[in-house]
Amino acid sequence: MKKLILLFIVIYFPLISAQSKEDCLICHDDPDFKAKIGAKTVSLYVSSKTFSSSVHGTLDCIDCHTNIDAENIPHRKEYTRVNCGSCHDDIQKLYVECLHGKAKAKGDPLAPLCQDCHGNHDILPVKDHNSAVAPMKIPYLCGRCHREGTPVQLQRHIPQDRILENYTESIHGEGLLVKGLTVSATCVSCHSAHRILPHTDPRSTISRENIAKTCSVCHSEIETVHRKVIRGELWEKQTHVLPACVDCHQPHEIRKVYYDYGMADKDCLECHDNPNLVASKDGRSLFVDYSEIKNSRHSNTACSQCHSEVNVSKHRACETITHKVDCSSCHEEVALEYSKSTHGTLVAKNDPNGPTCKECHGTHGVLGKLNPESPTFATNIPVLCAKCHREGEKAAIRYTGSEKDIISHYTESIHGKGLLKSGLTVTATCTACHTAHRELPHTNPESSINRANISSTCGKCHHGIEEQFVKSVHSPLITKTDKELPVCYDCHSAHTIRRADSEGFKLEIMSQCGRCHEKIAETYFDTYHGKVSQLGYTKTAKCYDCHGSHDILSVNDPKSRLSRENVVETCKKCHPSANRQFAGYLTHATHHDPVKYPILFWVFWGMTGLLVGTFFIAGMHTILWFPRSLEWRRKLKKIHDAENNADDTKSDSNKNENNKE
Repeated sequence: MKKLILLFIVIYFPLISAQSKEDCLICHDDPDFKAKIGAKTVSLYVSSKTFSSSVHGTLDCIDCHTNIDAENIPHRKEYTRVNCGSCHDDIQKLYVECLHGKAKAKGDPLAPLCQDCHGNHDILPVKDHNSAVAPMKIPYLCGRCHREGTPVQLQRHIPQDRILENYTESIHGEGLLVKGLTVSATCVSCHSAHRILPHTDPRSTISRENIAKTCSVCHSEIETVHRKVIRGELWEKQTHVLPACVDCHQPHEIRKVYYDYGMADKDCLECHDNPNLVASKDGRSLFVDYSEIKNSRHSNTACSQCHSEVNVSKHRACETITHKVDCSSCHEEVALEYSKSTHGTLVAKNDPNGPTCKECHGTHGVLGKLNPESPTFATNIPVLCAKCHREGEKAAIRYTGSEKDIISHYTESIHGKGLLKSGLTVTATCTACHTAHRELPHTNPESSINRANISSTCGKCHHGIEEQFVKSVHSPLITKTDKELPVCYDCHSAHTIRRADSEGFKLEIMSQCGRCHEKIAETYFDTYHGKVSQLGYTKTAKCYDCHGSHDILSVNDPKSRLSRENVVETCKKCHPSANRQFAGYLTHATHHDPVKYPILFWVFWGMTGLLVGTFFIAGMHTILWFPRSLEWRRKLKKIHDAENNADDTKSDSNKNENNKE
């Protein structure tokens, strides 16, 4: 093989010059193609497939390998590296200034080059998860040199500096490597990618003067947050001198514990630990059970973090509080959703019917939703929502929709029974469908229960059914029509959901299908199946037995239950001996449709006409015969009377003769 390649090179290259990558790959696309450079044997193999998929796939080889003699073999007298700066001159300038570039200029063999990080012929974009410089791979890439025990670490003579190990255990490392948050800070987020400078350099992104700006790229509102929660002596270590981020948060070991912010809790409890403490304005109790806080989700949160307006310079620090606790200072994302919800808009209007955070979660005893004692625990959700939404309560009074007794209907539904009677905490609750913090009316396109979104909402639990539904004829992805296609609650309702195998549901589903398929439903009820179904017999074939329930496909679809390939098996579910001829039965054939079923139509009307004509002729015959029948009756009566008179006369004469004797 090698001899053939060399022979080809000798013959081919004198004729043309290698100007395109295709010309180069004639030789270099061979995995066995190698060359001896100095004392080393080096592979010259370049995969055409890999190179074409890289960011340089549109370039020719000579765009980078400029100092080659294409007409001679070998192409180079001396080996020189590709100069990436010829195209990336702006990045090259940054690299020359950085620690890596300076180490290279000094001839340090440990200095990384462009290809050490980005690769050679397989360079991919940063956004490609397979790229060597993708966010998820950055810690491992940098760790090749900066991990504990590597030559770079030993050269620095700081063996105790566990940079990569500390990073992986930090909140940034956990976010990236454990939770897969690619927006979490990586090495290049702080040190930059190509201008890595020591922290002592004023131009460095991690210098004391610049570190706040570097951190604020991600933590843009950090100063606002710190003003709310950090006490003055921590914020200003020296007069008018703000501490740098790294004074509190170690560069590579960002701790996940919280500092003791603001006033100490014991200062607050000097007054609020008194059960008799009441507000002077309205007489409400100001007593705080500290044990309740310590057993809550906020056990590590100081009083002053929530009641952020307290001022330690006052004798009564809470004198400075003018606003209610702002939960959004910590729960910003949840607060944003809440502000858009029906509840949030009511609160924004100062409507007394609008529930606030504490009405659902409590105040000092906030518990997690997985705690059975929490009001937001799954089995407690219906009771919690019922405080307002039970019939007669404030939310139910405001409600103007057609559906009433929502809570009682839910408790009797399959979801309610599963939750409240069987204790299945995975079953759907109010918040599972309406969401916890972004409740919107079903008419709102952003609502989780809007017609366009309800299938994905139900699909969170019924994922397999959703997968079937989106491929069915009822899905807007399959059927393009101006008519309203059915969604989950059209068949199953919203709050009165029953078991699909209950007799009541089976009998009603025919009417449900008939709301849209009215004419087809009429033809069904003309058949044996339909008439038996109307008598209340649930074991006869219903729509879903033949067409399917959530996986209804066009008859022309080979996967359809009624396709030619599957229809016999569908019939066999009820009729085990069914065959192809049996399956040819026209289930929806009707004598009312002259276009679709002309033979049935004309036979029906022909037989009907024959029957009507026969009865008409017979009737006319009877009517016309009636007068003659009466005449015969009169004549028969006269004859009968005459015979009776003759008999009477004869009888009298016999009596007279006997008397004479």
